[in-house]
Amino acid sequence: MKGIGFLVIGVCVVGAGRAGRIHAGNFAGSIPGAKMVAIVDPAEDAAHAACREFGVETSYSNYEQALGNKSIDAFIVVSPTKYHMQTVVDLACAGKHVFCEKPMAVTGEECEAMIRASDKNGTILQIGFMRRYEPSYVHAKDTVDSGAIGDVVMVRSNTRGPSIPHPWMYDIKTSNGPLAEVNSHDIDTLRWFTGSEFETVYAVGGNYRCHDVKKDYPDFYDNVVMVATFENGMQGMIDGAQGVGYAYDSRVEVLGTKGCVFIGRIADNSVVTCTSDSKHGNYPLVGSWRQLFAEAYLNEGKDFIECIQTGKTPRATGHDGKMAVKVVNAGNRSIREKQKVYV
Repeated sequence: MKGIGFLVIGVCVVGAGRAGRIHAGNFAGSIPGAKMVAIVDPAEDAAHAACREFGVETSYSNYEQALGNKSIDAFIVVSPTKYHMQTVVDLACAGKHVFCEKPMAVTGEECEAMIRASDKNGTILQIGFMRRYEPSYVHAKDTVDSGAIGDVVMVRSNTRGPSIPHPWMYDIKTSNGPLAEVNSHDIDTLRWFTGSEFETVYAVGGNYRCHDVKKDYPDFYDNVVMVATFENGMQGMIDGAQGVGYAYDSRVEVLGTKGCVFIGRIADNSVVTCTSDSKHGNYPLVGSWRQLFAEAYLNEGKDFIECIQTGKTPRATGHDGKMAVKVVNAGNRSIREKQKVYV
């Protein structure tokens, strides 16, 4: 894919929520070669507030309006998942480069349509798996690849968020549930560290914290556990949760034939206690994903601009996004059918 040279890349962020503001802040002043040109959000107040915060002059209520702005070269898509496919396809067909937050889409077919549109129009499509850019994860991957722990046997990853879901997330049919919204990063982490595709998954889920929505959304789960096998024979485990209260809890273990790599704090204490009442344990806790992965968000943004300028391939591609979505759907099917599912 041919780059466009080391010119300043005009950027528009689609979605002025939490993650959208992180990206807007980075592109507004911390990423060389990028200039924030516009912000899109259907909520006018949110768009205007983001513009004031990041010194952006132009806002739109939808991305179609922004397509007429010739100073925009690239879009950062941070809208709800169900809108990703059409947005990205339209942007790629207009010749715009796209950074799309995870989950990439709702189905594998939607992901394939996004990849085809990008390939056909010669545009960059990068997926927001920022953990591939987080220094501790990169260091751990280098350690694993060096053979320091022997051959990889099993990768275990968990993500547990402190807050309850946004209302639109309760409908599994449109949001794909916590496996997508919370655990897409864990799925990509397992693919990355095993160097293989998922072969089978078996998942169980339950609603333990969001009792008020059980009647309207009986399929919703706020806690999930998934075990997996990989095409190369390795094993995997994922657990995810929403509304845990005590902290933002993200940890990984890579078990090999000769040792283990731990990502995340491992305390010299046989018992670690965390409670939602005290908001702390017997060591300081991470309060938010925004805190834990701030540097990773910045690094992935820098890579996106460099990919546009040079034509190199992003670390997290459309294929990576598609494969995570396929695992999400297989896991949701396993929860419904109470059986192992082949990916």
